[in-house]
Amino acid sequence: MSLKSDRWIRRMAIQQKMIEPFSDTQVREENGQKKVSYGLSSYGYDLRVAREFKVFTNVYNSIVDPKDFRSDSFVDIQGDACIIPPNSFALARSVEYFRIPRNVLTLCIGKSTYARCGIIVNVTPFEPEWEGYVTLEISNTTPLPAKIYAGEGLAQVLFFTADEVCETSYADRKGKYMGQTAITCPSL
Repeated sequence: MSLKSDRWIRRMAIQQKMIEPFSDTQVREENGQKKVSYGLSSYGYDLRVAREFKVFTNVYNSIVDPKDFRSDSFVDIQGDACIIPPNSFALARSVEYFRIPRNVLTLCIGKSTYARCGIIVNVTPFEPEWEGYVTLEISNTTPLPAKIYAGEGLAQVLFFTADEVCETSYADRKGKYMGQTAITCPSL
């Protein structure tokens, strides 16, 4: 496997619509306002978080069970920012829609600006031939409320090409999270 550069990412984004919308540069400021950066970097792409959030709540005294997940464990929020309660988490989605080629695997890691505030972003790899908006898990590990800014960078996607094409892709398996268009809760 080899890590891909900004030139490769730009070419794939334009020719194969791998990332839409695609920002060809690292954006750090808009209309005179500083932003948590997003867009193309040297060896990756910093995706943005959309305006929709699902913030975890324990209002129904639920048990978090991945085999029987209750979607009413979340409060839906739309806005330019989201406050995540202390020691809690939220789900969100990316602004960008991704189409991953058959010979590519990605790793997605949180941006250091948020990590240095105790905010951890967890995203599973984008498998070969997966496509959709990315569901993002944002954990607030601090004892204080944490603020997340919509439309700004949240995580960096690193792209790796394989030496050979996989035998069975995510699309071939008809993966359950294929083509997601909204924040997607866990399912079996």
